[in-house]
Amino acid sequence: MLTATVPDDDLLHRLGDLAAAHPDDLRLVRWDLEGALDARTAADVDLVVIPHYFVRPGGFDVLRDLPRLRYVQLPSAGYEHARPHLPPGVVLCNGRGVHDAGTAELAVGLTLAVQRDLPRAVRAMGEARWDNPFGPSLADRRVLVVGQGSVGRAVVARFRPFEVDLVRVARTARDDADGHVHGVAELGDLLPEADVVVLAIPLTRESYHLLDAAALARMKDGALLVNVARGKVVDTDALLVELRAGRLRAALDVTDPEPLPSDHPLWHAPHLLLTAHQGGNTDATFPRVAALVRRQLTALLAGEPPVNEVART
Repeated sequence: MLTATVPDDDLLHRLGDLAAAHPDDLRLVRWDLEGALDARTAADVDLVVIPHYFVRPGGFDVLRDLPRLRYVQLPSAGYEHARPHLPPGVVLCNGRGVHDAGTAELAVGLTLAVQRDLPRAVRAMGEARWDNPFGPSLADRRVLVVGQGSVGRAVVARFRPFEVDLVRVARTARDDADGHVHGVAELGDLLPEADVVVLAIPLTRESYHLLDAAALARMKDGALLVNVARGKVVDTDALLVELRAGRLRAALDVTDPEPLPSDHPLWHAPHLLLTAHQGGNTDATFPRVAALVRRQLTALLAGEPPVNEVART
């Protein structure tokens, strides 16, 4: 018997038919990690599906009370927030693929909003003022997409119809059916020619402050930085210097720190459009998480390797 916890009634309902089809092999339990499970259930749990945006300090500690725990399934692609807090002997699986479309949509939306200065239009509308500015297009610009995992590839796919010059960067250089992918070691040479730089990479020791003061200084005057990756990929203090000087523009869906305190200077930085980590906040998320968990449970029931494994503790 495989016992799995799911964090909400919606997911429990979407997986109900799978549990009904395997009455002797699969047990689903609703648990949002708030409070402890009863002792009998806790002793049987093999897999825990983590709630969305589960960042409560110490929240993962309850997993240490599950002696049979073997798998932890995240709904997010990023997993740096969970890995250090898991008990030993656990396979960690991420939500790769769940948020690709939503995050890529937002990356393009933020880029268009800043390029066409839509925040200025919103301000003018609030003042009932006819404002007709002349500004930059997205077409014919060079767009540098840093990160070629599933999110990065989704970002690239959505930029292609906009008649831009796309340059792709991944951890290592390679060639594929769409042409050349540059290695991240080449980033310093690529930044000065980019009009838009989109960050879509996981946070690792290597990517921490990848865009530091030196890298930001290499970006061309007026270039736009779009971050839908993790806030710590960018040196916030260094970016603030560039924004205040008016040399760079930015659109950030993620920040460092996060959530952003109300007194943080980013809130009032010029040349910045800020959203509150809403890349995956769409109604497409729930059926996609359910589909991933269904694949995960089906694989485990069949004795196959887990889906989307990213680490073992």
